[in-house]
Amino acid sequence: MQNDKYANMLIMPELDSTEKRLLPFEILSKLRREAPVRYDNSRNCWDVFAYDDVHRVLKDSLTFSSVRGTAAGQNLLFMDPPKHTQMRDLVNKAFTPRAIQELAPRIQSITEDLLEQVSGQEMDLVSDFATPMPVIVIAELLGAPTEDRSLFKKWSDILVESAENATDEAFQKITEKRMHAMQELAQYFKNIIEIRSKHPQDDLISALLIAEINGEKLTDRELISFCILLLAAGNETTTNLITNGVRILAEQPSVQTELYRNLDAIPSFIEEVLRYYPPIVAIGRIATKDTEIGSQTVKAGEQVISWVGAANRDESKFSEPDKFNLLRKPNPHMSFGFGIHFCLGAPLARLEGKIALQVLLERYEEIKLVSDRPLIPIPSSFVFGVKNYPISFVRM
Repeated sequence: MQNDKYANMLIMPELDSTEKRLLPFEILSKLRREAPVRYDNSRNCWDVFAYDDVHRVLKDSLTFSSVRGTAAGQNLLFMDPPKHTQMRDLVNKAFTPRAIQELAPRIQSITEDLLEQVSGQEMDLVSDFATPMPVIVIAELLGAPTEDRSLFKKWSDILVESAENATDEAFQKITEKRMHAMQELAQYFKNIIEIRSKHPQDDLISALLIAEINGEKLTDRELISFCILLLAAGNETTTNLITNGVRILAEQPSVQTELYRNLDAIPSFIEEVLRYYPPIVAIGRIATKDTEIGSQTVKAGEQVISWVGAANRDESKFSEPDKFNLLRKPNPHMSFGFGIHFCLGAPLARLEGKIALQVLLERYEEIKLVSDRPLIPIPSSFVFGVKNYPISFVRM
């Protein structure tokens, strides 16, 4: 079986139930204490759980490569230097702090418009708010029509989905499903690129079409891959950041009360959400040479999965790691990665999360989970979130 290719697509055996995937952190902490570095034969990969080891793997891009097979194309997530450096420098021009901050009024407007459409005193946070908000922002940023957001959501869901089980048939099924989604996305963005190359607009695709570094522009293939990355990574991460934040408020009413008393603490709250309920719990790398992690020898070509969700609760780095501390400082979580692959969209995700929570808390109080509907975890080995989160609230 070719499991070594698919470790990122297969759920860890210890997280083999809905209940465990809805709250995996106790299990991840147990694994960190018992076996900080271990080999999983069922997935043919190394799992790394301790903070210092995860930090090292994510930082050392020479020893732990991000390069995957040809299916990954020219995606920044799956590149190493020097190509990664050149691509990131080019794309960074569109993600300057000033450029991100200029989006704030539009994000505020989108957020308020979505909540205006909520009637009564209940909503499904995921489908009514946390999903459409970042999708609309990304669509507008790229220059894609807002009415295509349902397509964007369908495609991004598929790109983070995992195999149903460890059989070759399940791997084949999810691989074909992903490839089909990638082909549809590539064609979709190819059409927009063709239009923007003739008729530029004030959007990211138009800006990237003319941007140059050392006289070199992005190829169409590179531009399409970046658009797909931005859609999948930016969209899913922000949706789960918002949902996980509200989930904490519903699960821990004392935190909710504390935050209402001090809305200025929302940025700090978001950082602790990122640590406590990270949108991404695991990140995959490939060893480029024989090396040691902890007391284990990892061979060249073997896959290494860094469990950020375990590292973020390492008691050697965080005091009372299983307690949600609204004002935790310092808070060196690794939920946006680390090193050269630190999430390009982190400032945008933080801004979207801050505005979303601010508007939500200014309108609603006594936010509670509507518990008569079972929660469904996102079927992914590396994303932590739920597909639904029904809440009730009292309008201000």
